[in-house]
Amino acid sequence: MNTLGPLMIDVAGTLLSDLDRERLRHPLVGGVILFSRNYESPAQLEALCAEIHVLRRLPIAVDHEGGRVQRFREGFTRLPAMRRLGAWWDDEPQAACAAAQAIGFVLAAELRALGVDLSFAPVLDLDWERSGVIGDRAFHRDPRAVIALAGSLIAGLRAAGMACCGKHFPGHGWVEADSHVAIPVDERRLGDMAADMQPYRELQLDAVMPAHVIYAQVDSRPAGFSPLWIEKLRQELGFEGVIFSDDLSMAGASVAGDIVARAEAAWGAGCDMLLVCNAPDAVGELLERWHPAPDPLRSRRTACLLPSRPAPDRQELERHAAYQAGRAAIAQLIARQA
Repeated sequence: MNTLGPLMIDVAGTLLSDLDRERLRHPLVGGVILFSRNYESPAQLEALCAEIHVLRRLPIAVDHEGGRVQRFREGFTRLPAMRRLGAWWDDEPQAACAAAQAIGFVLAAELRALGVDLSFAPVLDLDWERSGVIGDRAFHRDPRAVIALAGSLIAGLRAAGMACCGKHFPGHGWVEADSHVAIPVDERRLGDMAADMQPYRELQLDAVMPAHVIYAQVDSRPAGFSPLWIEKLRQELGFEGVIFSDDLSMAGASVAGDIVARAEAAWGAGCDMLLVCNAPDAVGELLERWHPAPDPLRSRRTACLLPSRPAPDRQELERHAAYQAGRAAIAQLIARQA
């Protein structure tokens, strides 16, 4: 059985170092997240992912949403910001949903063809026109549009054999502060957040990432450290998939204490997989000092994110009808904006 630990960590560069290999073998590690610094070409990325998968069959993930959040660019299709699909939905909902599905296929097929297993997408936050860090990453302000477009994008991801991860539960679109550098506080009452939570009620998601946001009327802890929010997600919304913490090295996580306290808080709240990014010293500290009890259920949940069928052949993609449709949809979006 492929036993996966609770930490998803990053690696230093475009090749694995001896320290990377040592850490990826550690039983607390259960996944790898890649960044722009890990990419120089499709061939290099394919070799890096292959080496990781030979070392251990760990899920390899990336933030590859489109727009300004696309870690790999040269050699990949430039994906549009999701707000463009929302603008299309206002005029032609069916055409926009068809485009979203086709774009989802392009997103997933290009990554999977090189060995990447998961993109942290789609963003389900509503565009309240308040959050700069979310901004055009959101599909729309109307939850009906978000559900329709995100659901279509997810169908495209799955057609290419990739799972999905909805973020940032229960909604990051209202707060103005950026949780990368601050601790955002949303003062709304729970009843005022019904629209933000609607996509999580209606979409079939494989994974969810809670926000590093404090919803002060519900709990004094950020959602990813809150047993109340995690229980609401599990019990009230019936979610059975993987719950990722957002990056524990972000400022929004600092409310929980040092890196070990942050891991304990997220794990204790019910997160299955904890991200620790751009903080190699913190990873070393966790691997040395954190000793959670093994949890086979959480390990099995995470293992379900590994693709169950072969990746698309990169050389064959150009002739694939769904891939051609996705490239055409992107061209239409660009033409609409012109």
